[in-house]
Amino acid sequence: MLNTALEDAITDIEETVTHRAAPQRSYGPASAGITTTTCLAPNEPAIQLRARPTQRVTSTSPDLGHDPMNGGCLGQPKSSFLAEQFRIHVRTWGCSHNNSDSEYMMGLLAQEGYVLTDQSDEADLCLFNSCTVKSPAEDHCRNAVERALSAGQKVVVAGCVPQGQRDGAFLQNVSLLGVQQLKRVGTVVEETLKGHRVTYLQGRSQYSEGYDLFMPKVRKNAQVEILAINSGCLNHCTYCKTKHARGQLRSFPPNLLVERARQTWTEGVTEIWLTSEDTGAYGRDLGTNIAALLRRLVRVIPSGCRLRLGMTNPPYILDQLPEIAEILRHPKVYSFLHLPIQAASDGVLRDMKRDYTQQDFRECVDFLRANVPHIHLATDIICGFPTETPEDFEETLDLCDFYRFPSLFINQFFPRPGTLAAKMQCVATKQEVKKRTKALHELFYSYSPLDDRLGQIHSVLITDVSHDKRFWVAHNLWYDQVLINKEQTNVEPGQLVWIRITNVTKFSVHGEPLTGRGVLAMLLLKKSSLNPLSIMAIVFTWLIVMLNFLLSLGVQLYLN
Repeated sequence: MLNTALEDAITDIEETVTHRAAPQRSYGPASAGITTTTCLAPNEPAIQLRARPTQRVTSTSPDLGHDPMNGGCLGQPKSSFLAEQFRIHVRTWGCSHNNSDSEYMMGLLAQEGYVLTDQSDEADLCLFNSCTVKSPAEDHCRNAVERALSAGQKVVVAGCVPQGQRDGAFLQNVSLLGVQQLKRVGTVVEETLKGHRVTYLQGRSQYSEGYDLFMPKVRKNAQVEILAINSGCLNHCTYCKTKHARGQLRSFPPNLLVERARQTWTEGVTEIWLTSEDTGAYGRDLGTNIAALLRRLVRVIPSGCRLRLGMTNPPYILDQLPEIAEILRHPKVYSFLHLPIQAASDGVLRDMKRDYTQQDFRECVDFLRANVPHIHLATDIICGFPTETPEDFEETLDLCDFYRFPSLFINQFFPRPGTLAAKMQCVATKQEVKKRTKALHELFYSYSPLDDRLGQIHSVLITDVSHDKRFWVAHNLWYDQVLINKEQTNVEPGQLVWIRITNVTKFSVHGEPLTGRGVLAMLLLKKSSLNPLSIMAIVFTWLIVMLNFLLSLGVQLYLN
């Protein structure tokens, strides 16, 4: 089925590859001067490719056909290019969807033999996967490109920035790769190393030609699979430029997503993050919905593993709240949801074209808090939208004070070129916007949402290590970040362990692993506050232990 979609997409799409002789050394046959060639990929049988084991490629796809385009065009003689000679540095900005795309590109490059490096200064080529949501993210990417070019390195810019605005000044001397062209990363990298400037940017409404859930992948975190369930969105937010790059909503078929999830569990993954520009909108183009997908996914989650649902906008779960709440109560699903409001004023929400009201948002929050005990709800706020008045901001401040979200992502408005909001007249000065941002930060830091966790016993899944390497990083069912001292324990990533919370901070808690006896003793002595799920899990565990003991005793008595 995927090969058929690939052939259909290639039939409809022509890609323009531009080669430009570079002033620096060439890594293979280079063009003299400038030529522009239009190339069509061949329709040849797919072959099975093997990954180099040293690159930690976690999966391969039988649908990945060999691309014989050397120099960008079919029919040119095969060069003696050796990928193993070159080091590639990949850096990512933006959302988890971008991070998933980078992991796919690293998998494809590792499969071809390139050496991946975390050190940008030792790379022959830097691949920057860009984000266009905020000006600072684009600025960071621009600075990285300029540094790499100044150091004489080759550069490829991928992601939303070139896809949404290919004529940016800092993109003129680098190769470009669109968000739906991931399978072309090997060709783009090879041609760029040879001294050519290559551009692969495809129509935003298509992804079947260049996006495949079963491509090889090099995960930054071997415990976590970031699984994109759809690309693009249904919204037309006036401040957002992501849709310029990702396009309209295109959901992956549920059977492919379930199969991909099954595959990742077999590869040692213990946690799956579902991601997209809007997970709540999943399936609207297929006649299904996110709740139906989640019901299928939870059936294939192995023991000791967990699932996390990504960001969803309020309109797409209003009619699914009971079903979503049921899934979020599942013992293998984190009771966590990222539900952005952006602004509390209905007038500002209309100007943003957010398609919901403050009351709609409150209905979502109130229902989920009432039906999913201890749920961790995160939200986003944009301070200083062009039409936001002081009274509008007070509404936002009051809402945040009322709900006191444990995670609050505060963003200052940045006009993005090409959006409707960029053309709007701002009613507040930059200084006023800074004051609003500061006031919201002060409110957020005025409360401690995790204080009641102190002394509690939780089951946590370890998936990472802290930046200073001193702690294991885990999460409980409510997705609180739990830090476990590495020197005092013998646990490791991928393990599900019981801990007692010994310290609480604004953003995390510290936990001490407990033995089975310790858990039972604290339960009997009532020295900790346990949630009902924890009590049920502990009782069930000890029933199994006692049953095994009695069976073993019975067998021994029988044999004697």
